[in-house]
Amino acid sequence: MIPTAIAIVALVALFFLFVGVFTDYLWYDSVGYTSIFSGVIVTQIVLFVVGAVLMVGLVGGNMLLAYRARPMFGPGMFGGASGADRYRMALDPHRKMIFIIGAAVLALFTGSSFAGQWKTWLEFVNATPFGETDALFHYDVSFFMFTFPFLRMVLNFLFTAVVLSAVMAAVVHYLYGGFRLQSPGVHATRAARVHLSVLLGVFVLLKAVAYWVDRYELVFSDRGFVYGASYTDVNAVYPAKTILAIIALICAALFFAGVVRPGAMLPGVAFGLLVLSAILIGMVYPALVEQFQVKPNQQGKEQEFIRRNIEATRKAYGVDQTEVIDYAAQGDASKVNVTADSSISGVRLLDPNLVSKTYQQKQRIRGFYDFHDPLDVDRYPDESGKPRDTVVAVRELTGPPAEQDNWINRHLVYTHGYGFVAAPGNKVDAEGLPAFDAKDMPVTGPLAERTGLKEARVYFGESPSAPEYVVVGGDRNQELDYPLSSGTGQKDTTYDGKGGVPVGSFINRVLYAAKYGEMNLLLSSDVNDKSKILYVRNPQERIAKVAPFLSLDDNSYPAIVDGRVVWIVDAYTTSNAYPYSDSRSLESMTRDTVTDPRLVVQQPRDQINYMRNSVKATVDAYDGTVTLYAWDEKDPILQTWRKAFPGIVKPKSEISTGLQQHLRYPEALFKVQRDVLSRYHIKDPNAFYSGQDFWNVPNDPSSGERDVKQPPYYLSVKMPNTDEPTFSLTTTFVPRQGPNLAAFMSVDANPGPDYGKLRILRMPSNTTIPGPGQVQNNFQNKFSGELNLLGIGGAKVRYGNLLTLPFAGGLVYIEPVYVETAASSGQEPYPILRRVLVSYGDRVGFADTLDAALKQVFGDGAQLPQQEVNKPNTPVQPNTALNQAIGEAQQAYDRAQKALNANPPNWTEYGAAQKALSDALKKLESAAAPTATPTPTSTPAPTATPVPSGSATPSPTPTSSPSP
Repeated sequence: MIPTAIAIVALVALFFLFVGVFTDYLWYDSVGYTSIFSGVIVTQIVLFVVGAVLMVGLVGGNMLLAYRARPMFGPGMFGGASGADRYRMALDPHRKMIFIIGAAVLALFTGSSFAGQWKTWLEFVNATPFGETDALFHYDVSFFMFTFPFLRMVLNFLFTAVVLSAVMAAVVHYLYGGFRLQSPGVHATRAARVHLSVLLGVFVLLKAVAYWVDRYELVFSDRGFVYGASYTDVNAVYPAKTILAIIALICAALFFAGVVRPGAMLPGVAFGLLVLSAILIGMVYPALVEQFQVKPNQQGKEQEFIRRNIEATRKAYGVDQTEVIDYAAQGDASKVNVTADSSISGVRLLDPNLVSKTYQQKQRIRGFYDFHDPLDVDRYPDESGKPRDTVVAVRELTGPPAEQDNWINRHLVYTHGYGFVAAPGNKVDAEGLPAFDAKDMPVTGPLAERTGLKEARVYFGESPSAPEYVVVGGDRNQELDYPLSSGTGQKDTTYDGKGGVPVGSFINRVLYAAKYGEMNLLLSSDVNDKSKILYVRNPQERIAKVAPFLSLDDNSYPAIVDGRVVWIVDAYTTSNAYPYSDSRSLESMTRDTVTDPRLVVQQPRDQINYMRNSVKATVDAYDGTVTLYAWDEKDPILQTWRKAFPGIVKPKSEISTGLQQHLRYPEALFKVQRDVLSRYHIKDPNAFYSGQDFWNVPNDPSSGERDVKQPPYYLSVKMPNTDEPTFSLTTTFVPRQGPNLAAFMSVDANPGPDYGKLRILRMPSNTTIPGPGQVQNNFQNKFSGELNLLGIGGAKVRYGNLLTLPFAGGLVYIEPVYVETAASSGQEPYPILRRVLVSYGDRVGFADTLDAALKQVFGDGAQLPQQEVNKPNTPVQPNTALNQAIGEAQQAYDRAQKALNANPPNWTEYGAAQKALSDALKKLESAAAPTATPTPTSTPAPTATPVPSGSATPSPTPTSSPSP
């Protein structure tokens, strides 16, 4: 029964292994990338076989040699029995089976480990020169990127093989009497002594090679002040490694000499010399140099090596061409005509990190649809054809309602999402909601018409709640397309895309039934000859499967290209083997308030010191077509992989005009570069050593969380010395020791001549420029009363993205303020844009709209004389004015409460009541002041009156507020 059970288990395991491999092949065939599947599989098989054969050959061969060299007079030739005899007697009858099983296990583990190095092998055989040399060895960088990892792989394999061979040979010699551990000393036959001496000599010879190769690893040393070879590495460790390699060669010769000269003296001398030299030369000498030469004079000793690190790091992360501009940031608001500059008046107000819930409430339509959070920012033409920042999303399917959640509904009916939803980033409707220009099902709106959207079905998307697989197509028209407007029916459809694996044949149905453990795939009559199965439906997972040699941005975004919805994903080539470049954690460099800690795709490596946005990838939302385009065609790593897999990555010239309009500078790369530039904007080694001008990315002031970095923002920015606003990715820096603004950085995110150009506006060090945290505090302090009013009735005030923009020689901060009402009548709360905060220099504004807030800060283009602003009005009796203001405030408050408690809430009336309440409270404060004189009703509203420098919109005092 035991052999039968083993055979059954083995057959079942082999069957499921076959299922996994063959369904993988079917998937690759469905997306047209079988060359990736076959290339990786063949490489892995070859490496598995080579590794397994070499390891088993070396270890097994030495075991066989030890067995054949056993003493001809038997194990008792040294006299007397030993403890090894009983082990030999127990194992000897089964030695062949034990050897075969052991060899099989060894082959499995070694082959699997060697096959896992397929990327190292392919990079080595397809290596592309960088055309750059390192500063220490003057080798091309490709040697460290591609050749050195392969050398380490080979050495590790040989070390493992020699050690295992020596151990197993010693065991066989011991079992069959080749040597005995008895007093006095060790007694060994000549054959055993020669055999083990040769193996030890080979080990020490390999150690000599390893010492020599280890010298090249000095360019990755972290011993010194910065990453890369330091003074101690170059002047102590480098010569020490060379000397140790020579000593190891001498020791290897002494071990080999043991072959012809009996006794343990030569091997003992060799072993002692090797250990002593490793300690004294390899460890003590570099430590003494570091302690007594470098540390007392570190700045001078390390200066050259700091320079090398700066140059290499800036080049490896692509920031060596960054333009640093000294910026005074001292603009005069009184001299600015803000209405003539669309770069400010048209800035994006919708915060994609907040309005996802708003999109859900207004455009989800049904509870089984959802939008990915956060939303994305793209560019689409407005009515005049001018590109405009737009907040976009697709309506994805989460699955059937809980009460209808069965296998047929989940996998055959609720198969796809539907619709593209978009709203201009710089405007809202009268209720403070996004002014959707693409919405509903079927999709309507000006943007949908201008882009010619023809296919709005989303079978492939980001929703983590979507079914793992769906079965589509066939003769049955049963897939839910979208609910009908009448609310009593639905429009159905049938998938007819080219994507998907056919499951019409009985064999394929058996394979997928086994893969997913689902018998319905085999038994259901709804799965017929024309059916297809769609799986691996997340865009990033599809790209990672097609291009396993790339790292992916965790933020894919949808776009309408040539009438279809496609997902665009930025892909990177990364490495941790660029000489002298600073090595950092990719995860820590990209973590901020909008980073999803649960990355969809596991990154190939976390520690990196080289990064390029080498590929732009797209996934068709309808049929799942994956397309890879070379973006940085000069990147040697990409060139290497294009040699390994010809034709997989299309040339940049094949990117269509429609697609290019939606490509943007990737967020993850920008985060990495801003992390690097927080220190490496300094080029002078001495200034770098002192570190006094290092920067930090500020914490996000609008999130309320501590020690979480502010994310970069996509928005159109007009940088100094440029003519027009450009779609950009922006961020700010603060000093290491302070909250003031140290610098503003942006990158041109729009494909064109200046795409990828990094610009840093460096603030003067002798002037205090408010940073994002200080501006946020200023907003909250000056407008605490008005902000508190927004939170009445259990509503929650949410601060949107605090945008920083260079403007008119200064810096303007713009922050939208949202109100998230309390949940009522089963309705989920969602944020609504209610106010806009603006700061410029020492002026601040707070109004319902951006234009009104800008006028408070900059005026309307014509400045009023100071005496006219302060001109006293006609006196009114204080008591009369005070009573009148209290009555107006109470009436406005009652209106707001009535609108809020309506079902559904009347947001238009609520907003008007809030405005009236704010005006009434201002009158109340003015009337309550001892020297105040009330303002006639004909006086312009406060939001239209320029605020004098340093002043703010008056805040009501708690005692003057009407009681709820």
